Amino acid sequence: MPTALHRVVVTGMGVLSPIGNGLAEFEEGLYAGRSGTGPLTYFNPEGFSSRIAAQLPPLDMARWIDPKESDRMEPFVRYGVVASQMAVDMAGLDWGREDMTRVGVIVGSGIGGIAMLERQHEIYMQKGPRRISPLLIPMLIIDMASGMISMRFGAKGPNTAVVTACATGTHCIGEATRLIQRGDADVMLAGGTEAALTPLGFGGFCAMKALSTRNDDPAHASRPFDRDRDGFVMGEGAGVLVLESEGHARARGAEILGEVVGYGMSADAFHITQPAPEGEGAQRAMRAALADARIDPRDLDYINAHGTSTELNDKFETAAIKAVFGDHARRLMVSSTKSQTGPLLGAAGGVEAIATLLALARGVVPATINYQTPDPDCDLDYVPNTPREARISTALSNSFGFGGHNAVLAFRRYDGRG
Repeated sequence: MPTALHRVVVTGMGVLSPIGNGLAEFEEGLYAGRSGTGPLTYFNPEGFSSRIAAQLPPLDMARWIDPKESDRMEPFVRYGVVASQMAVDMAGLDWGREDMTRVGVIVGSGIGGIAMLERQHEIYMQKGPRRISPLLIPMLIIDMASGMISMRFGAKGPNTAVVTACATGTHCIGEATRLIQRGDADVMLAGGTEAALTPLGFGGFCAMKALSTRNDDPAHASRPFDRDRDGFVMGEGAGVLVLESEGHARARGAEILGEVVGYGMSADAFHITQPAPEGEGAQRAMRAALADARIDPRDLDYINAHGTSTELNDKFETAAIKAVFGDHARRLMVSSTKSQTGPLLGAAGGVEAIATLLALARGVVPATINYQTPDPDCDLDYVPNTPREARISTALSNSFGFGGHNAVLAFRRYDGRG
């Protein structure tokens, strides 16, 4: 007989985002309708088609990481470590009471240490191969975020990293959930982190013509589902959850913030960057998450949409929602918090999972800001411009990445019942 799956609950959330660092600042920015987009200041953007970005507010990194240790981390690793520490602090975990072989980490990134690669390539070109840093490879590889987080806490359980572009953080949380469900771990730190606002990283997205060029009005540049959207705004940040089996969390008296009840994924098998027509792959991922959660589509309350502010994504995600939910799609609340944070690439799934959990716990759905002109192809209730009070008990968080990677998480407000 198959063993019953463990229920998986959330006990900690850590976030760095363009609208606030730390959960309190993020929540305040989310419900204030703050835009995190402004002029790009990390380098001179002259000559780039887009000159705006969703950068992090100032962060005292030395408060969180010893400067000597920080010097051996790329920014995406630092962000992941800080968000993990925030989540662990919130969860109130006492490592002295844990079997650390049953504590694991899955934190991924879409791009990883591109800044280190740029710096070291310049050194190679100017000074030759003997001057390349021996830290080049350890600092740029994507799995180093999970590695450094595990070293910080002494977590010796399952440890890996997922790389699926903008679906990364969602895949990480979903895979960590399955490990706990099967009994392979008691506690998992899971999410995503990204810091790719470099000339090469930013320039690559400009060359694809993927970015908004609303350079004279950055605060209104990210406008998912709006007819006048012209591309996404590149951002950075990190979002990490502490996941536990329900039994483990209750045994130690932890405050439970929500429950992960479903996970679905699929491949478009269609195009390197464009979504499949009518969101066919997204449909299958949403259906899989609903089936895994045993949620009737007619009972779902809210979707935190992928909603990138690009023409095809928003159109086909809307089509996918209508295909999955039928007439109920008109009653669903659907919003894109990327209107505030911009797409955060590998960090998006972690940050948006936190936004979804806040909506469930607080009973307030975050808005899609900058929604001004309806698009006939995007005709659902996008909670335009103003957060909405609503008692919601179930929600999906959608993430779709380049390469046709689709991942969806289903969350439920925790009530302690079976």
